[in-house]
Amino acid sequence: MGDAGTDVRLEKNTILSINISSPNPEATTIFNLHNTNYRSSTATGSYTEVGGYLVNSEGNILLPILGKFRAAGITKKELTDNIIDTILARKLLLEPIVDIRVLNYMVTVIGEVSKPTVITVPSEKISLLQAIGLAGDLTIYGKRENVLIIREENGRKITRRVNLNSPDFFNSPYYYLEPNDVVYIEPNRAKVASGSRTEKLIPIILSSVSLIAIIVTRIIHR
Repeated sequence: MGDAGTDVRLEKNTILSINISSPNPEATTIFNLHNTNYRSSTATGSYTEVGGYLVNSEGNILLPILGKFRAAGITKKELTDNIIDTILARKLLLEPIVDIRVLNYMVTVIGEVSKPTVITVPSEKISLLQAIGLAGDLTIYGKRENVLIIREENGRKITRRVNLNSPDFFNSPYYYLEPNDVVYIEPNRAKVASGSRTEKLIPIILSSVSLIAIIVTRIIHR
């Protein structure tokens, strides 16, 4: 299992906190002045203002003094290295340190869990098991052997099935979730069968109620 926070490739609409420092704090101040505020949703469904740099629709970010950088499709480490290389090449700072964090790192867990939810991940690292735990764990109807993960890669949605009962799961590339992953826990056959029986019974119950109402009405009017 790799380091999810390092290996994850950035996507468009990601909000990044980028802090640049060096042994000379005064010289670095100008590089950290222009973080823009964006609205980010929280696990409760409310919104909070976060200051950062938005990876725009073209996949770029715009940094003060340094200009435009490609961000979509590369990792945080690659973006960090690109920014440091630019600073050094232009001789703007000595021994620069660049710290990048994803501010809108969220995953969604729905389906047969106790508390379907959107989870904000400030640590930028969360396993599938942790996410399911934060959603209250699977209900008695949840299928552990066929968990669906919906993920965006290179601008398109992909789906993968994961068996939580398999020992291979711990070495799976889906052990750790990525930003904007959606986890869907499917109902097992017992839940589906129960739902089917209910759907079949509803028309019968309604018909019986209607028949009783007709009989009662006729008795009253005799």
